[in-house]
Amino acid sequence: MAENTPIVLIENDLILAEKMSLDLSKAGYQVAIAENARMGLDQAKKLHPALIAIDRSLPGESALTLIPQLRELGFMVPILMLMSNDAIADRIVCLESGADDYVLKPYHAPKFLHAIGLYLHSNVTVGEQLRFSDLVLDFVTHRVSRHDRTIELTVKEFELLRYLMSHPETELTREQILENVWGYDFLGESNVIEVYVRYLRLKLEKDGGKRLIQTVRGVGYVLRD
Repeated sequence: MAENTPIVLIENDLILAEKMSLDLSKAGYQVAIAENARMGLDQAKKLHPALIAIDRSLPGESALTLIPQLRELGFMVPILMLMSNDAIADRIVCLESGADDYVLKPYHAPKFLHAIGLYLHSNVTVGEQLRFSDLVLDFVTHRVSRHDRTIELTVKEFELLRYLMSHPETELTREQILENVWGYDFLGESNVIEVYVRYLRLKLEKDGGKRLIQTVRGVGYVLRD
């Protein structure tokens, strides 16, 4: 349910911000607008939002600086970056900053609300866990652990790992992963999956953990012990 779900919108174009806020409010979300990074950080600390949307072209301190700050402060909620460019380099910079996904400008309400819904409307079963080798993924706490070590993941990293763990020992194509994890196809060529797999491997393999996410050359990936 969207009712009263808090969202922080960090957008310096106040006319656009008001339009987006109105659309989100009509959809049942509680919205706090911030026009710069400092105000956005303050709103996030105050509201503890379920999702944060940030315009990449903020004045002064950029979204690419703000997102790592939010992650370091423990905000593991979905973060969407609003971008004007859809080049591969822009996608990679977005994801490497710690954002879960991006939404392209110019603003289009149905697409934006759809993206919000993908991240906030979960159908997981309460109390369910997935286990593979020494890896445990918990749907309720949204935590992943290995060797009793808790691994902090972003929402999209969590969803990617959940999909892989739901199909252990199965070779999954890039197309299958895009469709089932992102919910829609990216236009053109993109190494978005490779970027996320690289981050997942770094986190899962920290302190000498064995590699579980294997590359299947010419196909995609497989979770294999």
